[in-house]
Amino acid sequence: MKIKDRSQKTKELLTRGVENIYPSPQTLEGVLRSGKKLRIYWGVDPTGELHLGHGAVLGKLRQFQDLGHEIIVLIGDFTATIGDPTGKNAARKTLTPKQVLAYAKNYKEQIKKILDFNKSNVRFLHNEKWTNKLKPIDMLAIASKFTVARLLERDMFQKRIKVGKNIYVHEFLYPIFQAYDAVTMDIDMQIGGNDQTFNMLAGRRLIKKMKNKETFVLATKLLVDTKGKKMGKTEGNMVNLDETPEEMYGKIMSWPDNLISLGFELCTRISMEEVKKIRNPRDAKVKLAKEIVTIYHSKKEAEKAEKEFNKVFRKKELPSDIAKIKIKNKELNVLDLLIKTKLVSSKSEARRLVEQKGVKIDKKIEDDWKAVVKIKKGMIIQVGKRKFIKLI
Repeated sequence: MKIKDRSQKTKELLTRGVENIYPSPQTLEGVLRSGKKLRIYWGVDPTGELHLGHGAVLGKLRQFQDLGHEIIVLIGDFTATIGDPTGKNAARKTLTPKQVLAYAKNYKEQIKKILDFNKSNVRFLHNEKWTNKLKPIDMLAIASKFTVARLLERDMFQKRIKVGKNIYVHEFLYPIFQAYDAVTMDIDMQIGGNDQTFNMLAGRRLIKKMKNKETFVLATKLLVDTKGKKMGKTEGNMVNLDETPEEMYGKIMSWPDNLISLGFELCTRISMEEVKKIRNPRDAKVKLAKEIVTIYHSKKEAEKAEKEFNKVFRKKELPSDIAKIKIKNKELNVLDLLIKTKLVSSKSEARRLVEQKGVKIDKKIEDDWKAVVKIKKGMIIQVGKRKFIKLI
């Protein structure tokens, strides 16, 4: 690689999609320019589907991988059973090991769409392997490196204290266990979303205390909505990495215009100079949607998704491929019908959609949640802009 090209890649590495670097960008840049290869890790707890927020961090890891650094993807099959308290106003519901394994089942298949598995500088580890081997005396030794005052600095804990909500001891243990992961793997740098900064810095401090080793933390920007809330499973506005091309394309096309630039920065490799040349917001959104679908599926699937989107939302035609379901009932209350067709997960959600005029039956809006629907073969039920079911 030419010196100029490497210099440009290093600059982009330290700036694009980056929120903060600890101890400083200048220190990390000096190490990178020295030619030293770093051992870098990203940890992900299998508590749900991987989404574009995860994809943004994976994109940063790929940049480091392309420069020859070692990448470790840590599957937090132990820490997931505790539940990361980050951003939570109440304790997370604990997951069983079986639930965690179910979530993690397809992670590798999705991650390999970003990381290059053909290279030897990427590997997967599981923190259950070493954490479950810790004895009480080991835990005491590790916990002695932390203070209650430091752990209470977390903003979500401060919020809970103010409103009189409980903070459980196991939530205190989460950053301690995550910090121990960094020590065990003897890493040089941690990468994660900006919301993980507290946990990552806990690891940096523990490595310093236990190994007298200086490490780096790189926090990426978050993919946030117009209200500044992280787009993810908690807010219900995420785009999963395993979604169909049509669903992925449609969700991105529904993003507000002020999210387009951030979407390009975090979710694609298109240069920001090229993005700035696109004057029309809709053209930019189309390019963003096609680029993201291409990354996680293919160029062919992206073009197909675009045609399908235009067919449904511009020409107001029905989708080419509508899921079909058989209903034996002769009639059903509209809320029960929406649940039976699996278009919604609860009656409260169904009622809200009906009241908001987000439900159509054979292209006619149904706004009475008490209505009884006569079931007919061939009936098309639509929820929102993208969900369709045909009765057979």
